[in-house]
Amino acid sequence: MAEKTMKPGWRKVKFGDVVRLSKARCADPMAEGYGRYVGLEHLEPGDLRIRSWGNVADGTTFTNVFKPGQVLFGKRRAYQRKVAVADFLGVCSGDIYVLESQSADALLPELLPFICQTDAFFEQAVGTSAGSLSPRTNWTSLAQFEFALPPLEEQHDIALLAHAHQDCADSYRQLVDSMASLLLARTNEVFCSNAITTARTTRIGDVADVQYGLTVNASRRTAEKLSPYLRVANAQRFEIDLSEIKEIGVEPKDSDYLLRQGDILVVEGHADINELGRAAIWEEQLPVCYHQNHLIRIRCHENAIARYVLEYVNSPAGRAYFRKQGKSTSGLNTLNSKVVREMPIPIPSLEEQVSIADKLQEGRLALKTATSRYQQTIALGSRAIEQALGAS
Repeated sequence: MAEKTMKPGWRKVKFGDVVRLSKARCADPMAEGYGRYVGLEHLEPGDLRIRSWGNVADGTTFTNVFKPGQVLFGKRRAYQRKVAVADFLGVCSGDIYVLESQSADALLPELLPFICQTDAFFEQAVGTSAGSLSPRTNWTSLAQFEFALPPLEEQHDIALLAHAHQDCADSYRQLVDSMASLLLARTNEVFCSNAITTARTTRIGDVADVQYGLTVNASRRTAEKLSPYLRVANAQRFEIDLSEIKEIGVEPKDSDYLLRQGDILVVEGHADINELGRAAIWEEQLPVCYHQNHLIRIRCHENAIARYVLEYVNSPAGRAYFRKQGKSTSGLNTLNSKVVREMPIPIPSLEEQVSIADKLQEGRLALKTATSRYQQTIALGSRAIEQALGAS
């Protein structure tokens, strides 16, 4: 961020010369009247708002005190880019630094969070982190971070620009949250409608073929013929992610594992119980593709529409079924093909299945568009602030 040629009135400073690391602590948060606590899991990458928290009354070991206006910076796994501005009084994890301006006459407190969001600051934090599984940076290293500090009048202008972008992003975030709630309500509504409640309830195994995929082993990796295949990472909820496709050795006898248009892929195992059973549909994004055994394939019969079955599997009812049926071993939640086959599912007429799938897909596409706009707004704001904080 600092350049060889400085703008008039700008000066190079060290982070520790204008920013203070708060060391406020409390021995007993509950007794001292603190109601909320914040852990790293409550901070969202790229979002300066604290949108979730825990209740001290439920128990916490955190003792770091923060107050409104202070900046919370996640020092563990700094590459996650977790920075937020507190708007309430609370306590936080020891893996979160509580930062504040030493003097408003040198650095406007309103500008500090945006400095902490710059690429240069994160490069310093990540570059000085130590540890393999949970790398952490340290205050001594962060305090040495050098950046170009504008005069107060320009700081004020940059802060206004940054907050304007933040307000715009917040508006899109509120829209995204509202649309997500609406889509959830619509999903619950359609699966509680008369067409569904009066429909015949059967099992997925009665309206579809269910089977595992290829087992990945050493011999397949060295086979002469290699073909692309899907892993758990490729099957997101409602989305096939083709950003990284691996290949596997196949033989003519493996043709049963070839994916076809409309095949539904269900995640068989995941550390997060809420991701267990998430499903996506294959739409022939690649001319030839297989799937591994950690993705359970559902291939619908003529009396079931694949898009409808996908909607039900991913619905609150479907997720609840998988959470209940999942088994946990060594920290991994798993399903098996029998659980998928025996999943109860209402099957209305084909016309009604298409209608339900269309309605929910329309809502999800609208949500996807709004989410994209939100992400674009954040990216645009970050570029504008980076440019404004340039020294030359």
